[in-house]
Parts: sequence; C-alpha cells; structure tokens
Amino acid sequence: MKNKEKRKVMKRILLMLIGLTAFPIIFTSCTKDPVNNLTTDESRIYITDHDSSVNFTNYKTYSISDSVATIEDGKSSHDITDAGSAYIEAVKKYMDQAGYQLVSREDNPDLGVDVNHIINTSTGVISYGDYWSDYDGYWDPYYWGYPDYGYYIPYAYSVYQVKEGAVSIDLLDLKNASADHKINVVWTGLIRGSGVYNATVADSQVKALFDQSAYLKH
Repeated sequence: MKNKEKRKVMKRILLMLIGLTAFPIIFTSCTKDPVNNLTTDESRIYITDHDSSVNFTNYKTYSISDSVATIEDGKSSHDITDAGSAYIEAVKKYMDQAGYQLVSREDNPDLGVDVNHIINTSTGVISYGDYWSDYDGYWDPYYWGYPDYGYYIPYAYSVYQVKEGAVSIDLLDLKNASADHKINVVWTGLIRGSGVYNATVADSQVKALFDQSAYLKH
C-alpha cells in the first residue's frame, strides 16, 4: 500500500475511533478524576508488615541507630542529615508512645531499629524508529507542504532514567538473636512517594506507619 493510501486508511480509522468514543466522553466529561486532584501527602503510599507469630508485648526496650543507611542502586552508606535526624526523632517519639523504653546498644535492647533511605534509579529505552513507523500517518507530511513524502528519523533510540525514593523503618529482634542464631526482622514500615525524605514531613509519615500498626502498642 502506498504512503498516501496508507494515510487515508489511518485517517478513516482515527475518525471511526473518535466517533466511537464521543458518547463516553459526553457522559464522563463532568466526572472529577480523583488521581489528578491528590495532594502530595495523599499520593504517598504507606506499607507495613510484621511477623504474625510475634507477640510484641514481649519486647520492652529498644535502641535505634544514630545514622540513616542510604541504599542507592544496591550500594549502601551511612550518614545523618536534617531529614535523617527528623526521622530518627520521630521513630523515638512513636516507639515511646507505644510503650517501649529507649536504651543504649550496650544495655542489650530487646529491639533494634534501623532507618533506611532507599534511592532506586531505573533505566529504559525508547525506540524512535518504532514510534514513527507506527504513528507517522497521524501527521500527514502534506500538512507541512510535502505531499507523498515519508518521515525519516536518523537516530534509532534514546535512553532515559527515572529516580524514585522511599524510606523504610525496620524493627529487629535482638532479644532472641542468640537463641535463633539470626536477627529476625519482626516489623517493617515503608513510605513511598514524592518528597518522602524530608524533615518537615518525617513526623507525620512515621505516625502514619504506627497508626496502622496497632499491634505494636503495649
């Protein structure tokens, strides 16, 4: 099929699709899209999980790390920033409110608490050749004054990167570590979304994790 005929066919298909979708648009155009109206805080995701066999009333004391582990693309380091300090203080606050007592690491705490800042970078590839081969008919070269011309793209693909962040908080069973010969993670809280690693939101976000983990309270 010649380019000109191909474009005519694609235009007819496009017109048919527009006609088929016209009525749904009429009925849904007044519907508010909730996703587009979420605030930054509402768009965040809070995930908690725990070992269901554990009775948290058996733990009385805890100790928390004095720095945050930054885990970026499989590599980790420890540092302390304003955001990290805010998270550590928030965890102390809500652990205390839940009935646990803060002690030093030398005092054999029942629980250890880690705070982690997770940064993940993902890479993708877009093929411009495939893109234009599939969709060039929607913009007829005649529009630009070049009838019967075809599109040509001299570069084949491009690479893009997306960086996303999260914060996780882990409760570690130190009380039974010697008997089990391993340190079990008995609770994990995870926060994902835009701007999560920020001192101004640390308290509210840690509170959200504890609020949905009522079993942690004594």
